[in-house]
Amino acid sequence: MQIGFLNFYSGVISVSSERAALIADNIANADTPNYDAVDIDFGAALDGALNGTDVSPEYRADATVGLNGNDVSLDAERVELAANGEQLAGAATFLRQSTSDLITAIRPNPTGI
Repeated sequence: MQIGFLNFYSGVISVSSERAALIADNIANADTPNYDAVDIDFGAALDGALNGTDVSPEYRADATVGLNGNDVSLDAERVELAANGEQLAGAATFLRQSTSDLITAIRPNPTGI
């Protein structure tokens, strides 16, 4: 038996974790000459995670390139990291509470009433 919300929120957590790693790589390479920032489209990656297909990271097209050829904006990366962290925390909280509710519903009543 598959429970839909478990699969969905598992996918959300997986994609958010992958995206956090990509954003962290971008931040780590903020001073690397000719580094191109990468990210994944969250919606496409979640759809891929739910359907068993793989979505690969893509270069950001809207970034401004600096004199050293690097297009990482630390401010933009921090905003993306914070938004992604909120999404990850929300999904984890919902999943924890939902599984707790399922366990409570399945567990027999100890008082027998």
